[in-house]
Amino acid sequence: MNLPYFIAHRLIKGRREETSFSRPINVIAITGIALGLAVMILAVAILTGFKQQIREKIVGFGSNIQILNFDSNFSLETIPISDTQSFIPKIRQMKGISHIQVFATKAGIIKTSEAIQGVVLKGVGSDFDWKFFKSNIVDGSVFTVSDTGRTNQVIISKKISDMLRLKTGDSFAMYFVQDPPRSRKFTISGIYETSLEEFDKMYVFCDLGHIKRLNGWSDDQVSGFEIFIDDFNKLDEMTSAVRDKVGYRILENETKYKVTNIRMRYPQIFDWLNFQDMNVFIIITLMLLVAGFNMISGLLILILEKTNMIGIFKALGSENKTIRKIFLYQAAYLIAKGVFWGNIIGIGLALIQLKTGLISLDPVSYYIKTVPVNLELSHILLLNTGTMAAIILMLLIPSQLISRITPVKAIKYD
Repeated sequence: MNLPYFIAHRLIKGRREETSFSRPINVIAITGIALGLAVMILAVAILTGFKQQIREKIVGFGSNIQILNFDSNFSLETIPISDTQSFIPKIRQMKGISHIQVFATKAGIIKTSEAIQGVVLKGVGSDFDWKFFKSNIVDGSVFTVSDTGRTNQVIISKKISDMLRLKTGDSFAMYFVQDPPRSRKFTISGIYETSLEEFDKMYVFCDLGHIKRLNGWSDDQVSGFEIFIDDFNKLDEMTSAVRDKVGYRILENETKYKVTNIRMRYPQIFDWLNFQDMNVFIIITLMLLVAGFNMISGLLILILEKTNMIGIFKALGSENKTIRKIFLYQAAYLIAKGVFWGNIIGIGLALIQLKTGLISLDPVSYYIKTVPVNLELSHILLLNTGTMAAIILMLLIPSQLISRITPVKAIKYD
């Protein structure tokens, strides 16, 4: 029989049935642990949800990985490459690659009777994955790209439509500064809104054929390839793998390629997202300290309340280690109870926000309309395990008080 556990169980059972001095202190300790864990669960769920949504939006505009002409810089006027490459079939067969598509970009100016706006015209082909934009369309629909002909339909953002007072079905002229200057007339088939203002006010999506013709490219020329991967956490690993498949060209007459990823193209955004991790680390540390000190207070009260019992056990020959285990078992019970209620509160509030979007945000400042939530079982289990382990470790020091209690004084203690 585990004697310390048996005694601790009897003490816990007896405390439920009678009023003791330590009971309100224990309630405070349990409440502190529950609220602390709930805050930690919400902080992690909101941070990971926020990072996930922002990542998905940025990737929706520019993919995870791009393959471009090596001589292309950050200008929107790219140097074309052939859309038929020997390395593309090899990349398609790689594990972790979900989709590959071609694209082209060109800077232009939209002019209406009331205003003008500089934008980036992004040309897409029949292989373009519309999933991201279909989920963000607020009016109209996406257009269909055919390999046999060009369509004049485009989708623009709500930001651009509000600035230029355009709506679905309207036509507008777009001008391109080149030699000679050219213009094209487009018709709006749909309006999207992602709340990423920096991107929304920039991108207009059209048929890839228009950019080919404007630039005087041949039918098989594009700006590059966009590659989507299954797991964003493996971005650097997949970028290196794609770079290996593309290979290196050293001959002067061969086209040289460069492989970049979304983090390399927008480092300021991802640095900002990574900085948010520090906020969560601070929150978790503070909550653990608060919960730990509450539990330390509770344990000390338990020890003081049972000083007579400790003296009797010592007089009967019990070791300090055995007595210490009795109180640690009681503390573990209180911690488990706090963790249980912390999960109920934290996960419950997270699910309410996830289902209802009750708490809203300013999309101009946060790029999203409601507080995002990402509940992952691994995160919850890690927080639960870490909270219990950290608090129990913090209790080992105050539990040493038992070794200083002498049997004679303890039995006389009142």
